[in-house]
Amino acid sequence: MNAIDVAHVSKIYRRYAQRKQFATLKSALLSRSLISDLKPDQTFSALKDVSFTVAAGRTFGIIGSNGSGKSTMLKLVAGITKPTSGSVKVHGRVSALIELGAGFHPEISGRENVFINGIMLGLSKREVARRFDEIVEFAELQDFIDAPVKTYSSGMYMRLGFAVAIHVNPDVLLVDEVLAVGDEGFTHKCLDKFSEFRRRGKTILLVTHALNLVERFCDEAIWLDAGIARAHGDPKRVVGAYLTKVEEGEERLLAATTARAVQAAPPTTNMFEATEGRWGSREIEITDVTLLDRDGQPSFVFHSGDPLSIRVKVRANRPADDFVFGIGLFNAEGVCCYGTNTFLEEMNPVRLSGDAEATFAIEGLDLVEGTYKLDVAIHKRDGFPYDYHRLLYTFRVKSRTHDVGIYRPRHRWEFSSNVTFKAER
Repeated sequence: MNAIDVAHVSKIYRRYAQRKQFATLKSALLSRSLISDLKPDQTFSALKDVSFTVAAGRTFGIIGSNGSGKSTMLKLVAGITKPTSGSVKVHGRVSALIELGAGFHPEISGRENVFINGIMLGLSKREVARRFDEIVEFAELQDFIDAPVKTYSSGMYMRLGFAVAIHVNPDVLLVDEVLAVGDEGFTHKCLDKFSEFRRRGKTILLVTHALNLVERFCDEAIWLDAGIARAHGDPKRVVGAYLTKVEEGEERLLAATTARAVQAAPPTTNMFEATEGRWGSREIEITDVTLLDRDGQPSFVFHSGDPLSIRVKVRANRPADDFVFGIGLFNAEGVCCYGTNTFLEEMNPVRLSGDAEATFAIEGLDLVEGTYKLDVAIHKRDGFPYDYHRLLYTFRVKSRTHDVGIYRPRHRWEFSSNVTFKAER
């Protein structure tokens, strides 16, 4: 049996521009339609023909970028709003963790708000009273429960809302990006409660940007992109497809950022004071810098451990016999991760003329996830710059392992037989 059935659902909102707005409710009703007679540029499709089912006792994840329709879908399932077309059917008691603390009154105490909010979520006053101590203990607000809610910090407010919502004991739990409320300890407590719901066979619909939670907890997932279902099925496959799309967007952004940086590089006469820019005599000029992936294709996004090649094209206005190619790699904070040049590596220059190129090939990009920048230069052996590009080229390293630092050495763990671990699903 399915707990949730979503069939060919579309949701259209009116786009509120200055022109052609209804002056009154009467004029809107007399027009016979608030949506269908509007021009396409006066409406916004938050969801477009989306379908999926969630079997009872399963955990289903919805992922996507901001504005993709995730929260709209959750509100449709919660019954907060209705679809423009299609149908949404939910079987069983529903608790929605969409806006924690919605309905809390700031002027009255936490105790009174617990009763009011619990009743709003479908409990009787007797049921709230029976669960009251457990709710307060879970929210860690024993010393503040009789204080007005307006005196609570945002974390206290969110903890109380979360505690009330999860103690409704629903058949279907709707969660919208609210698992990481409070401090580290409370976050783990929320995740434990989430796991308990799964063990008890509750149906869970989870909207989150935390992709590791989707892979860890969900049985199925769907990826929404501009209101359209792009992928649906195994969470790892869906997350992988989504990340590929994200990387494509990052590629375009970094390409545009780098192009602007190179074109607008401020000239400087004092290279020791420059934070970024370009300087040099241009007797030998850098005409192009391209980052290449393992297939030799231009790229700005790499994965930790991937090969990376930096291809530098130069043009010598006249033949030169004193030249050095140099590369510097920096993280986003400006910390030098690595730097070298051909002279340091004992390559003695002989001749460079006309158009030429050099490629600096890295077999494995052993860096942690983050944004990095490059120095690229050609200069004389004594350091006199022909053309120096300071921090003009940006690329990103991606990783599913969120370790810290800069350098990720190739490594493995080994343990004695009496040390065991449980692998995450």
